[in-house]
This record gives sequence, structure tokens and C-alpha cells, in this order.
Amino acid sequence: MATKKENPADMSVEQKLKNLYQLQTKLSEIDKIKTLRGELPLEVQDLEDEIEGLTHRLGKYEEEIERISADISRKREAIDEATAMMTRYQEQLNDVRNNREYDNLTKEIEFQGLEIELLKKKIGEAERLINAKQGDLDKGRNVLSERKADLDIKKSELDEIVSETKAEEEKLREKAKSIETSIEPRLLTAFKRIRKSSRNGLGIVYVQRDACGGCFNKIPPQRQLDIRMRKKVIVCEYCGRIMIDPELAGIKIEKPTEEKPKRRSTRRKKTEE
Repeated sequence: MATKKENPADMSVEQKLKNLYQLQTKLSEIDKIKTLRGELPLEVQDLEDEIEGLTHRLGKYEEEIERISADISRKREAIDEATAMMTRYQEQLNDVRNNREYDNLTKEIEFQGLEIELLKKKIGEAERLINAKQGDLDKGRNVLSERKADLDIKKSELDEIVSETKAEEEKLREKAKSIETSIEPRLLTAFKRIRKSSRNGLGIVYVQRDACGGCFNKIPPQRQLDIRMRKKVIVCEYCGRIMIDPELAGIKIEKPTEEKPKRRSTRRKKTEE
């Protein structure tokens, strides 16, 4: 018959700490694998973000160029309309009956002429703006092409490293998940929170030379005794990491051997005859 799995909450503190330290060792091995990848994952992410930003910016340039080009087309149509009106007014000058009609037509011709000049000036400004935008667009496209090439290289390097360590990492992750099921959820949550806030990813550490193995601050003798008793979960009062007795963690601490003082050899003086 299959034995019933023990409830993590019912385990002794000693067993809880032991399981927690086993989990830490697996997670630390996974961290080492991640370290082998170095800054590549971050570099890939940065390049992807930069490419996304550049693509969005280039899209904006293209939209602005299209909008300005459409505005130029409308202005050219307005010039054609104004030119047609000037031609019509000039033809009407031949049929004027009085000075008033002549002055009105002359003013209209002059107004349309000024309107055409203004539209041409605005078209010139718009075309210069398009040239500037097109220059930015061309530069941006070159940069985008370079960044995409860099991304392909970085991804290739990262994929190569990941493929080499993937099997080992997956195996470690499976073991870590298996160990997690034997840890009380509340304790596991606290451990993960401590581990996340620690630079080296250590959530549980053993006592080393009367000090915390995480922050290396000295631990008072009474607190060390409490840790060795394994009756309750104790955290470092400086860094907040969970403390464990080295023996329980399976660590052999070599005690420094005291050197015995060397005896001085005394020589008897020879008595003179």
C-alpha cells in the first residue's frame, strides 16, 4: 500500500528547514546556469525594446510624410482652382461696363495671385519638412537594420547557450518543484520573498564562523544555540535570511586545530673541569 504523504504543516521544524535548504541548493544551481548566460538575456530584451521603439517612431515619420504629402496635394489643387479663377476674371475684364466692375475684377485677380503665392510658399515649406522627415526616416531605417542584425547575433548566442544547459535546468526545476510540495505554503512564500530581495538569491543560509552566511554579521551565542536546537524558524536580525544549523544543512565545518606550544630544549652547560 502507498504511504500517505505527510502534510508539510505537520512536519517538524528540523524537517522544514532541511527541505528548505534542499530547495535553496537546487535554485542556486539554476542561478549558476543563468549566470553562464551572462547579460545576454538582458541585451536581447533591450534590443527588442529598442527595435520596437524604432519601428513605432519610423511608423510615425511615415504617417507624417503621408499627411504632409496629402496637404501638398490639396494646396496644389487649390492653386489650380485659383489659377482657373484668375483666367476667368481676366477674360471677364474684356467685357466690363464700368470702372467699378473693372476694380472688383482686378482686386479678385490680385487676391487670387497672392493666394497662389502663399500656397506656393507653404508647399515649399512642406517639401523641406518632408525632406527632413525623409532624412530622419532613412537614418532610422539604417539604425533599425543594424539593431535587427545585432539582435539576430545575440539571439543566436543565447540560443546556443540555452540549448547546452536547457536539459540540466529543466531537471533542476522539476526537482525544485517536487521539493516545494513538501514545504508549508506560508514558509515557502516567505522564503521566496527573502530570496527575491537578496542579491545572491539566498533565502536560507547556515552559520559560518559565528556569523550569518548571507550578510556575515555576528550572531549572538544564545541565538546560535537556538539555531542548533532546531525548535523554531529563526531569521537573521540584520538581513532577514532564514538561518540553519550547518550540520542540518549537511555542511562540515572544520574546526581550527590549536597548535601546542613547542617546548624549549634546554641544554646543560658542561662544567669546566
